[in-house]
Formats: sequence, structure tokens, C-alpha cells
Amino acid sequence: MTITGYEQLDERKKLSLSKISELLLVLEHPELPLHNNPAELAARTIVQRRNISYATQTCEGTKAMDVFMSLVATTRKLGISFFEYMHDRISYLGNIPSLGTIIRQQSSVYSLGVSWSD
Repeated sequence: MTITGYEQLDERKKLSLSKISELLLVLEHPELPLHNNPAELAARTIVQRRNISYATQTCEGTKAMDVFMSLVATTRKLGISFFEYMHDRISYLGNIPSLGTIIRQQSSVYSLGVSWSD
């Protein structure tokens, strides 16, 4: 490793070098995303909501807000109406499968694990 003399840059280079196998994993497994922008955006939405509402008053309220925000984000990504999903769950209609079932069904359509089965 070339030493630049700039302490913060040299430290960052050492950290990157120590994680080289993880950083290059995408070369062996091209289905891995190169970034985590969707996860970052989802987290940012939750934080923005918290800031707008001046947070919650209790730990239970924080947990409930996090669960509902996660459900909103997940149903949006799956193309399901959050309100229809919640109505289906609350009224026990059973017209919409569980989110876990839908995720498994959609993930089986994509062959995202091909390079892992050597």
C-alpha cells in the first residue's frame, strides 16, 4: 500500500484493504448489488417521518412506528396497497397472502443464487 502522508486517507486505505475480499465478492457473484441505496432511502424515510412528528413518546410507540413504516415500505416495493393489505389482515379476509409468502414467490422468479451453488 502506498502511503500518501494524508493520515485520514491512509487510514481509509488500510480499512479498505482489510475488507478486500468482501469488496471483491461482487466479481464472483454478479447478482450482488453494487450499492445499498434502496436500504439507505428506506431508512432515511423513517428518520424523516420521525423528525416531522417530533418522534414518539414511548418505546412502544417507536416500535409501532418502525413496524408500520417497514410495512409501508415493503408493501410499496411489492406493489401492494398498504391499506388493502392492512384491511385484509385486520378483517381476516385472507385475500392477500402474507408478505413473507409474496417475497418468497417473487424471489423464486429470479435466479439470484446461481453463482453461489458451485
